[in-house]
Amino acid sequence: MPLKSILVTGCSGGGIGSAIALLLARKGHHVFATARNTSKIPEELTSLSNVTVLSLDVTSMPSVKEAAKAVSESGHGLDVLVNNAGIGYVTPILDMDIEEAKRVHDTNLWGSIRMIQAFKDLLIASHGRIVNIISIGALLNLPWHAAYCSAKIAMANISETLRLELAPFGVNVVAVMAGTVATKFDANCTEFTLPSGSLYASIKDYIAGWVTGTAKPPGGSVDEFAQLVHEDIVGKGRNGVVYRGENSGMTAFVVNWFPRWIVDKLLVSQNSGLPALAKIVS
Repeated sequence: MPLKSILVTGCSGGGIGSAIALLLARKGHHVFATARNTSKIPEELTSLSNVTVLSLDVTSMPSVKEAAKAVSESGHGLDVLVNNAGIGYVTPILDMDIEEAKRVHDTNLWGSIRMIQAFKDLLIASHGRIVNIISIGALLNLPWHAAYCSAKIAMANISETLRLELAPFGVNVVAVMAGTVATKFDANCTEFTLPSGSLYASIKDYIAGWVTGTAKPPGGSVDEFAQLVHEDIVGKGRNGVVYRGENSGMTAFVVNWFPRWIVDKLLVSQNSGLPALAKIVS
């Protein structure tokens, strides 16, 4: 398999991005490992000779353009763009801080679009590939995760539409619907608080569990996930939606084929706290 030049966003330690970048680099590909704060990129990645570290804030178009300029001037070109950078926000919709919700969309949705626009010329020149790490949450009306899941479902639609729009230029677009992965999600979440007088104060511990990770089912490791998506990134002819990681394919099957009332019951029963709240307010 020919070695490629690959840029990965969101490479802070403990996350999916750094695991993907490290796997690709160890296989000999040239990797542009990026993060807003490059000091958070693991040394085992930054120390490799075939890794170029770039400071990159996907919410800032000047930062994105500066990164595109650096890649263009590196002489490596770009074969694959992996849009992985993302943040979370766990809160009831009634208590949602609109500015924080906008920040989630600015990173998880518009950030990926900024990257695609800035790197399009390099990707078209190489007949390359865009790999968007999305989430199976894009298919779910998961309580407390509306800001995150709505950004992901929008990105899923963007990814599939882009696949059609870029086909004439020979650029493939892969949407990875990631299942449950054990990451440091809480490190990229807005600090959880409920405002005074919140209707959900009595179940705040349930909601907080989704930030700390105690409420969600355990997932596979980031290294296992990196192995699962490796061929989606560098394999021949990959294009369109793929389901990777624990519970991803099963979740898609349930959402698409089970009655909505069953899906709702499953979502509410997953440590949401809503059944307990119903008893309190009844």
